[in-house]
Amino acid sequence: MTTLSGRTALITGAGSGMGLETARLLAQDGATVVLLGRRQEALDAVAATIRDEGGTALALAADITSADDVTQVLDRVHAELGPVDVLVNNAGSSSTVLNPQWLPHDEWRHVLEVNLTAVFQLTQAVLPDMLGRGGGTIVTVSSLAAVNPNLLGGAAYGAAKAGVRNFMTFLHNTFRNQGLRAITVLPGEADTPILDNRARPPAPEERAEMVRPADVAQAIRLAVTLPQRVVLQEIVVAPTRQRDTSADLEISRWAGAPAGATPQP
Repeated sequence: MTTLSGRTALITGAGSGMGLETARLLAQDGATVVLLGRRQEALDAVAATIRDEGGTALALAADITSADDVTQVLDRVHAELGPVDVLVNNAGSSSTVLNPQWLPHDEWRHVLEVNLTAVFQLTQAVLPDMLGRGGGTIVTVSSLAAVNPNLLGGAAYGAAKAGVRNFMTFLHNTFRNQGLRAITVLPGEADTPILDNRARPPAPEERAEMVRPADVAQAIRLAVTLPQRVVLQEIVVAPTRQRDTSADLEISRWAGAPAGATPQP
């Protein structure tokens, strides 16, 4: 394992879940972590925890779907910390309507903006730092919905996560010989706040068997701290036990359906 001392790691969705746990681990390994998210209060709380643990953190609230916000974030990071060594694209969003029969266009666009376009914008912003110095690491949290899309995540989420997986593979194929490590992490069903927005939020006993945010963070930490000569191009982090999701899928099929379209009991 390599130390991250003197390196700057930018992490999106750092106010909770996988982003929070990843930020804590990378800070423990010596990185200065830049916490990005929508809510300054939540980011400040994470930054305080990291400082209490002996780490260094900068909390910046921003809309990562906004090119202007991304530019402002990078300008501040460059001014205060220097170039970005590690980018962790963790922020994610799903739609409330899962079935493409009724999925509103604005929800489709928002999910793609957060899960795909924002990853492109942030990657484009840090590439000069990494390629100019002959090395860097970009980790993107995709999902097993990228390879097995279904109604649990929904049409927009699956498409966005597949798109970002493709984009990371493109980065790997294009820039690996310039020292860039592009890594995709594909978690299976994970106990994160996004589950609360499902058509049928899983019960506590179901969540107990799921992947935890800290599990995914450990996988990211491994990929980042391995020697620069090694890239874990794709990492699947899945629950050992596979639960029966048939009831969830059926409920999700009818979420957001117009009046009269839902089957009568």
